[in-house]
Amino acid sequence: MVQTQSIVDPYKAIHVKPNPDGSITRTKNWPKTPATPDPPHHIQVLSKDVVINQSNNVWVRIFLPREALDQSSSSKLPLIVYYHGGGFVICSADLVSFHNFCFDIAEKLQAVVVSVEYRLAPENRLPAAYDDAMEALHWIRDTKDEWLTKYVDFSKCFLMGSSAGGNIAYHAGLRGALEVDDLFPIKIQGLILHQPFFGGVKRCESELRLLNDLILPLCATDLLWNLSLPVGADRNHEYSNPTVEGGTLIVLDQIKRLGWKVMVIGCDGDPLIDRQIEVVKLMEEKGVKVMNHFASGGFHGVEFTNPSRAEAVISQVKNFVFSSN
Repeated sequence: MVQTQSIVDPYKAIHVKPNPDGSITRTKNWPKTPATPDPPHHIQVLSKDVVINQSNNVWVRIFLPREALDQSSSSKLPLIVYYHGGGFVICSADLVSFHNFCFDIAEKLQAVVVSVEYRLAPENRLPAAYDDAMEALHWIRDTKDEWLTKYVDFSKCFLMGSSAGGNIAYHAGLRGALEVDDLFPIKIQGLILHQPFFGGVKRCESELRLLNDLILPLCATDLLWNLSLPVGADRNHEYSNPTVEGGTLIVLDQIKRLGWKVMVIGCDGDPLIDRQIEVVKLMEEKGVKVMNHFASGGFHGVEFTNPSRAEAVISQVKNFVFSSN
């Protein structure tokens, strides 16, 4: 008999405590690190924080490879706009794990990375995070910040995210595909979805197989969707389940016409892998240029604790960004 009920406390699993008024208290102090705009010379990547929208606490952390400061180099760098994970409910762009990941991407790819801090649910339910993702793109479009205007090739922009950030990158991509002219000089070339967080009402095999997963049990994903989706929506809402009939499917046709490419990265130790495979198949059916890297073993977020897995993913991202097709 297949077990279908989790034995895990979902609130403890995501490190939050429910309050009587329906709000939550985040109970874990995740380790954070400040930006380093002027680090010691042996540090190969500079970083700084810039506020975009003070009232919504939307800001970005920009990562600039030191090599770009070499005046003898005239070539500009690709731009990676990165959205962090946390199930839309927890975490922030200044966590050590996300900072180090973006640092390594900037160094290994020789790319400028703009990591976006967006509003969290349930205080700000979806589509707030998508709105903030687009506000960041509009800021990049309009900014006079020298780290971007001087060193970035805006015609080589990729949207990337991990977990919930992968979901945000996907939906920001859908919006961006509909306002290509308005985003100029930014030209999005593709999407990089790293263990993206998608869901659905009907249970998939990997969710049941990893029902009580130590990192991301099924009850935790259910709770995260309950806290982040619009009030009254279920997991077949288009924000959660891209395969449902709706307007987002039509936008994939536009992504095909634009010639964007998409890469989906995951592993079979992640309860979300079957959802990710479904999205890959959907894009393939729509004629979108999509590639996938699904590794054996691992777990959700493995790249943030396993340096060799992180190195492998960054190598895949590098090949994707610099490939000609």
